[in-house]
Amino acid sequence: MLEKYITEREIGPSICDADGRLSYAESFGLFMDIASVHAGQLGNGVLDMAGMGLFWLTVKTQIIFINRPQITQMVTMETWPEQHSRMRGNRSYVLRCGDEMMLTGKTEWAVITTDTHRLTPIERVYPDGYRFDLPGICPEPFARIPDCFEGLEPYAEYRVRSTDIDVGGHMNNTAYVRALMGTFTGEEMKKMQIKRMDVMFKTPCYEGDLLHFTRKKDEFGLEIRASRKEDTVLLVRIQ
Repeated sequence: MLEKYITEREIGPSICDADGRLSYAESFGLFMDIASVHAGQLGNGVLDMAGMGLFWLTVKTQIIFINRPQITQMVTMETWPEQHSRMRGNRSYVLRCGDEMMLTGKTEWAVITTDTHRLTPIERVYPDGYRFDLPGICPEPFARIPDCFEGLEPYAEYRVRSTDIDVGGHMNNTAYVRALMGTFTGEEMKKMQIKRMDVMFKTPCYEGDLLHFTRKKDEFGLEIRASRKEDTVLLVRIQ
């Protein structure tokens, strides 16, 4: 049984930003895609879960940007599920170029019932006897991001488009990050030199929703809150 999924691909122009490197948002997309492929091999992919009346919910994501790969580089990507609690589980990710580790990451997942949106035990969706033997790649815990910030600066808005919606009928996780990164100018992006991003997904959004972005800078980096009316949609820490 495949405890770890490994694949290779070239970094094409469609997933690079203006400096010719893998974009921050598409890094999230690559990791989500290989998680989906591995889940399908384990019998808990999107279609398998739908048949059980369940779906995966991404709660948090953390990515460490060591050295983003350049356009046309061949990379190797790996993913595997870690040890889990009864209702929450993490999945690790690694992206390498040759022997050089470029990105690492992890996501926290939960399993939700389609009809009642209640949590269900994670072991229910894994094959009998599946061993969660591989340790996690990211030792640091997910960032603790407060839901209410004092001194927040409103700085951008984003209207959810039809192209942001995925098969679940709501805004795709990678689309949230694309919208977030689109709130910065190119000059701001160059100055940030992002080394780590932690994202908490709080509330689903739908086509036509208007997201309000507010931010606050401190000694640890940049904290960002995306909200829809009174609901928090996204909490982000950028370092």
